[in-house]
Amino acid sequence: MARRVLEKNTFSTGELAPELWGRSDLSAYANGAARLRNVFIEPSGGVRRRPGIRLIDELPGPARLIQFEFNTEQTYLLAFGDNRALVFEDGVETIWFETTFGPEHHDLLNWTQSADTLLVVHPDAPPVRITRTGDGSWQTSLWAWRETNFRTSQPYYKFVEPAATLTPSGTSGTVTLTANMDVFVPEHVGTLWRIQGVEGEITSVSDARTAQIALKQALPNANATVDFVEQAFSEVRGWPRSVTFHQDRLIIGGSRDLPNRLWMSKSGDLFNFELGEGLDDEAIEFALLADQVNAITGIFAGRHLQVFTSGSEWMVTGDPLTPANVQVTRQTRIGSQSDRTVPLVNVDGATLFAGRSGREIREFLFTDVEQAYGSADLALLSRHLIHHPIDQAFDPDRRLLHVVMRDGSLATLTLYRSEAITAWSAQSVAGCAFASVSVSGGDVYVVLERDGRYFLGVFDPQCGFDLYRRQAVVAGEAPRRHWGNLDPLDGLDISVWHDGVLAEDIAVAGGTITLPDHIGAVSEIEVGLPFTHEIYALPPAASDGSRPHGGNAVRLVSVTLRLQETGQLRVDTGRGLRDVALPVSTDDKDALYSGDITLRALGWRRGSGGGLKSGLWRIAGALPRPFLLLGVASEMGVND
Repeated sequence: MARRVLEKNTFSTGELAPELWGRSDLSAYANGAARLRNVFIEPSGGVRRRPGIRLIDELPGPARLIQFEFNTEQTYLLAFGDNRALVFEDGVETIWFETTFGPEHHDLLNWTQSADTLLVVHPDAPPVRITRTGDGSWQTSLWAWRETNFRTSQPYYKFVEPAATLTPSGTSGTVTLTANMDVFVPEHVGTLWRIQGVEGEITSVSDARTAQIALKQALPNANATVDFVEQAFSEVRGWPRSVTFHQDRLIIGGSRDLPNRLWMSKSGDLFNFELGEGLDDEAIEFALLADQVNAITGIFAGRHLQVFTSGSEWMVTGDPLTPANVQVTRQTRIGSQSDRTVPLVNVDGATLFAGRSGREIREFLFTDVEQAYGSADLALLSRHLIHHPIDQAFDPDRRLLHVVMRDGSLATLTLYRSEAITAWSAQSVAGCAFASVSVSGGDVYVVLERDGRYFLGVFDPQCGFDLYRRQAVVAGEAPRRHWGNLDPLDGLDISVWHDGVLAEDIAVAGGTITLPDHIGAVSEIEVGLPFTHEIYALPPAASDGSRPHGGNAVRLVSVTLRLQETGQLRVDTGRGLRDVALPVSTDDKDALYSGDITLRALGWRRGSGGGLKSGLWRIAGALPRPFLLLGVASEMGVND
């Protein structure tokens, strides 16, 4: 029997897709795992049991989370629900304000922030400006374009055929417009048009070819003309799809009826889109012309203005951007999802976006050598964890990208490019689906959905459960077995932790629980939904590292686990999961262990046909105690 030692010093490539379990020739194989669930991978390569999710409150319905950061000390979380937004500061709801967005708008909400102002857009709803005032209140208003007595400086466009003409019945006041083809619809009433450069408001629509307009100035003549445009954004034509700020301009990317068009405001005048005579500071407008019409799904102000569409990615350059020197270049042909706005995230100069296929998370990164952008797939080794992303947020303090999937799962990417760490793991909450995620003030907030109920929670290292609540009696009150004030958990079966004792499957009825006999009356409890962290080893590679063991019999002789600040250990070395007592003081139930644990193992294993199908060891623990695995050394025997 030959023996050899397999050392796994890091988990820096994360959970590998099952189709790669036979590719031990890959360099990623040595630092990967078969399963990493409910754990976060440290930038150093270790694996830590994830924090529990502290319950903040039950929400009135579905919500989309948006971060609002005025400065490093004043950060807020906005939960957009049904025509209202709840404002949370330090995890506490402080106020709410009305909005024009309901749950039907959540999928395509897009936003950008500058100082104390948040701009929110949706292709089917008027764009909104939200401002935080000095007295702590919030004001919501529709966008107000730069306006004079005679002109409103918003974008305009001619939506009908170039040959279409309008013939005015007069040159001033309220006149009748007669078109040579179908132009008008009843919803045009109240919209602004420009005819031969003169602006007016449609007051009534008689039919598809006849309407009345109130002119703000006199027309040069009453002849038939092809020189007319209508406001680009309206109930008739739709509203902006995406928005950002770049080089002191407000940039609008696409709308419902003009999906591939870009608008750039006048420099320093954010709501002035007057094209003027093409001077350097005047507004810019153009369409992204390619072999097909690709709807703009997002725009990002990075090293250059980056434009993401349903079919490709573009770079807009100009230093500075002016009508004369703006250049548009297509960079890659990946494409983004068009049915859901997944926020663009910047990580170390790279812009992360969800690929059109729904199976990719890409990083759009400029390379100085090629002077162009590339779009590397960050999920190439763990594609089984990516299922049509619907939301994402980056936690810079912990180097973690959290991605919510359409199926309710949450995938977490540890991304540390300078150390070549790109490692995925997956998170789950018992009976719940993740619906939204956001990072605000250094904390990661999530919306959880369970049986039509929605909860707002935050990852908290002090919590060992999900939907965690801590309850304590008031000073001078006697210990008790009956505990209330758990209304948000009503109808759930929860676990209770007290003084190192765990009680499971306790029903919450009427917001109240009764503790079992083995816990009895106590002065403090911790409750919530339990979760299990899982770490499974990959199938062992052959001695040359090129392939898995074929028909050879293999056994695990011993495994040494290097732990740090760990309070629980449950390991399977071939004969089922068993608890391992850690060498800490039994008098201190909160004591944590740091050091090596060596376990001996017995029993041979033989793969069937395609080689060994599972790893030699696995770890799974459900106690609400810390766990951090730094590395593993396995001694393996092979019967040649």
